[in-house]
Amino acid sequence: MVRNVLILCLKIFFTRIIDVSLGTFRTIVLVKGKNVLAGCIGFFEVLVWFVIVREALNTDYMGLWIAIFYSFGFACGTIIGAYLTSYFISFPISLQIITTNNNLAFILRKKGYGVSSVKIEGKEGWKNMLILETVEKRYKEIMRLIKAVDKDAFVVVNETKYIHNGFLIRK
Repeated sequence: MVRNVLILCLKIFFTRIIDVSLGTFRTIVLVKGKNVLAGCIGFFEVLVWFVIVREALNTDYMGLWIAIFYSFGFACGTIIGAYLTSYFISFPISLQIITTNNNLAFILRKKGYGVSSVKIEGKEGWKNMLILETVEKRYKEIMRLIKAVDKDAFVVVNETKYIHNGFLIRK
Protein backbone atom coordinates (compact mmCIF):
# COMPACT_ATOMS: atom_id res chain seq x y z
CA MET A 1 0.00 0.00 0.00
CA VAL A 2 2.80 2.46 0.89
CA ARG A 3 4.48 1.66 -2.41
CA ASN A 4 1.25 2.35 -4.33
CA VAL A 5 0.78 5.70 -2.56
CA LEU A 6 4.40 6.69 -3.29
CA ILE A 7 4.05 5.78 -6.98
CA LEU A 8 0.80 7.76 -7.21
CA CYS A 9 2.37 10.75 -5.42
CA LEU A 10 5.35 10.77 -7.78
CA LYS A 11 3.09 10.42 -10.82
CA ILE A 12 0.98 13.35 -9.60
CA PHE A 13 4.11 15.42 -8.87
CA PHE A 14 5.70 14.96 -12.30
CA THR A 15 2.44 15.31 -14.19
CA ARG A 16 1.67 18.57 -12.36
CA ILE A 17 5.10 19.85 -13.38
CA ILE A 18 4.23 19.18 -17.04
CA ASP A 19 0.71 20.59 -16.73
CA VAL A 20 1.66 23.78 -14.88
CA SER A 21 4.75 24.37 -17.03
CA LEU A 22 2.47 24.29 -20.07
CA GLY A 23 0.04 26.64 -18.31
CA THR A 24 2.76 29.13 -17.44
CA PHE A 25 4.16 28.99 -20.96
CA ARG A 26 0.64 29.39 -22.41
CA THR A 27 -0.14 32.42 -20.26
CA ILE A 28 3.04 34.26 -21.22
CA VAL A 29 2.62 33.41 -24.90
CA LEU A 30 -1.01 34.62 -24.77
CA VAL A 31 -0.02 37.93 -23.18
CA LYS A 32 2.49 38.39 -25.99
CA GLY A 33 -0.30 38.05 -28.57
CA LYS A 34 0.41 34.55 -29.90
CA ASN A 35 -3.19 33.36 -29.60
CA VAL A 36 -3.12 30.25 -31.81
CA LEU A 37 -0.01 28.89 -30.13
CA ALA A 38 -1.57 29.58 -26.72
CA GLY A 39 -4.71 27.68 -27.75
CA CYS A 40 -2.69 24.64 -28.86
CA ILE A 41 -0.68 24.63 -25.65
CA GLY A 42 -3.91 25.01 -23.65
CA PHE A 43 -5.36 21.88 -25.22
CA PHE A 44 -2.48 19.72 -24.02
CA GLU A 45 -2.34 21.48 -20.66
CA VAL A 46 -5.98 20.64 -19.89
CA LEU A 47 -5.65 17.10 -21.24
CA VAL A 48 -2.72 16.39 -18.91
CA TRP A 49 -4.47 18.13 -16.00
CA PHE A 50 -7.70 16.19 -16.52
CA VAL A 51 -5.95 12.82 -16.57
CA ILE A 52 -3.99 13.42 -13.37
CA VAL A 53 -6.78 15.12 -11.43
CA ARG A 54 -9.15 12.29 -12.29
CA GLU A 55 -6.65 9.74 -10.99
CA ALA A 56 -5.81 11.76 -7.88
CA LEU A 57 -9.47 12.23 -6.92
CA ASN A 58 -10.55 8.66 -7.72
CA THR A 59 -7.94 6.95 -5.58
CA ASP A 60 -8.68 5.13 -2.35
CA TYR A 61 -5.58 6.74 -0.87
CA MET A 62 -7.03 10.16 -0.16
CA GLY A 63 -4.58 11.83 2.11
CA LEU A 64 -2.26 14.63 2.94
CA TRP A 65 0.62 13.15 0.91
CA ILE A 66 -1.33 13.36 -2.33
CA ALA A 67 -2.19 17.02 -1.64
CA ILE A 68 1.44 17.82 -0.78
CA PHE A 69 2.83 16.22 -3.96
CA TYR A 70 0.07 17.85 -6.04
CA SER A 71 0.95 21.28 -4.59
CA PHE A 72 4.70 20.77 -4.83
CA GLY A 73 4.30 19.76 -8.49
CA PHE A 74 2.36 22.98 -9.08
CA ALA A 75 5.11 25.11 -7.51
CA CYS A 76 7.89 23.36 -9.46
CA GLY A 77 5.87 23.56 -12.68
CA THR A 78 5.51 27.33 -12.29
CA ILE A 79 9.27 27.77 -11.92
CA ILE A 80 10.10 25.40 -14.78
CA GLY A 81 7.47 26.98 -17.04
CA ALA A 82 8.91 30.45 -16.50
CA TYR A 83 12.42 29.17 -17.21
CA LEU A 84 11.31 27.39 -20.40
CA THR A 85 9.53 30.50 -21.61
CA SER A 86 12.61 32.67 -21.16
CA TYR A 87 14.75 30.01 -22.86
CA PHE A 88 12.56 29.47 -25.93
CA ILE A 89 11.05 32.91 -26.48
CA SER A 90 12.96 36.19 -26.52
CA PHE A 91 10.74 39.23 -26.17
CA PRO A 92 11.64 42.75 -27.29
CA ILE A 93 12.47 45.34 -24.64
CA SER A 94 12.98 49.08 -24.77
CA LEU A 95 15.64 50.86 -22.73
CA GLN A 96 15.64 54.54 -21.88
CA ILE A 97 19.08 55.49 -20.60
CA ILE A 98 19.59 58.90 -19.03
CA THR A 99 23.27 59.80 -18.90
CA THR A 100 25.66 62.72 -18.73
CA ASN A 101 28.29 60.69 -20.61
CA ASN A 102 28.40 61.89 -24.20
CA ASN A 103 30.28 58.79 -25.38
CA LEU A 104 27.74 56.16 -24.32
CA ALA A 105 25.61 56.43 -27.49
CA PHE A 106 28.73 56.14 -29.66
CA ILE A 107 29.93 53.06 -27.74
CA LEU A 108 26.53 51.35 -27.94
CA ARG A 109 26.34 52.04 -31.68
CA LYS A 110 29.85 50.69 -32.13
CA LYS A 111 28.65 47.44 -30.50
CA GLY A 112 25.89 47.24 -33.12
CA TYR A 113 22.90 48.68 -31.28
CA GLY A 114 20.56 51.18 -32.87
CA VAL A 115 20.45 54.13 -30.49
CA SER A 116 18.39 57.31 -30.68
CA SER A 117 19.59 60.25 -28.62
CA VAL A 118 17.56 63.18 -27.27
CA LYS A 119 18.77 66.14 -25.19
CA ILE A 120 16.66 66.50 -22.08
CA GLU A 121 16.67 68.88 -19.16
CA GLY A 122 16.55 67.34 -15.71
CA LYS A 123 16.84 68.53 -12.14
CA GLU A 124 20.61 68.81 -12.47
CA GLY A 125 20.79 70.32 -15.95
CA TRP A 126 21.03 68.98 -19.48
CA LYS A 127 21.54 65.26 -20.09
CA ASN A 128 21.20 62.76 -22.90
CA MET A 129 18.35 60.28 -23.07
CA LEU A 130 19.25 57.29 -25.19
CA ILE A 131 16.49 55.07 -26.52
CA LEU A 132 17.29 51.59 -27.65
CA GLU A 133 15.31 48.50 -28.62
CA THR A 134 16.69 45.01 -28.20
CA VAL A 135 15.63 41.58 -26.99
CA GLU A 136 15.46 40.42 -23.41
CA LYS A 137 18.35 37.98 -23.84
CA ARG A 138 20.76 40.90 -24.46
CA TYR A 139 19.72 42.84 -21.35
CA LYS A 140 22.58 41.72 -19.08
CA GLU A 141 25.18 42.38 -21.80
CA ILE A 142 23.84 45.90 -22.37
CA MET A 143 23.69 46.67 -18.65
CA ARG A 144 27.31 45.57 -18.18
CA LEU A 145 28.31 47.88 -21.01
CA ILE A 146 26.29 50.81 -19.63
CA LYS A 147 27.70 50.35 -16.11
CA ALA A 148 31.26 50.14 -17.48
CA VAL A 149 30.84 53.50 -19.25
CA ASP A 150 28.54 55.32 -16.79
CA LYS A 151 27.86 53.66 -13.45
CA ASP A 152 25.43 56.47 -12.57
CA ALA A 153 23.25 56.12 -15.67
CA PHE A 154 19.52 55.98 -14.95
CA VAL A 155 17.97 53.11 -16.93
CA VAL A 156 14.29 52.36 -17.45
CA VAL A 157 13.39 49.05 -19.10
CA ASN A 158 9.97 48.26 -20.59
CA GLU A 159 8.64 45.27 -22.45
CA THR A 160 7.71 46.16 -26.01
CA LYS A 161 4.64 44.54 -27.51
CA TYR A 162 5.10 45.61 -31.13
CA ILE A 163 7.95 47.07 -33.16
CA HIS A 164 7.53 48.51 -36.65
CA ASN A 165 10.58 49.38 -38.74
CA GLY A 166 13.78 50.54 -37.10
CA PHE A 167 16.88 48.60 -36.13
CA LEU A 168 16.92 45.65 -33.72
CA ILE A 169 19.63 43.13 -32.82
CA ARG A 170 17.86 39.82 -32.13
CA LYS A 171 20.75 37.50 -31.23
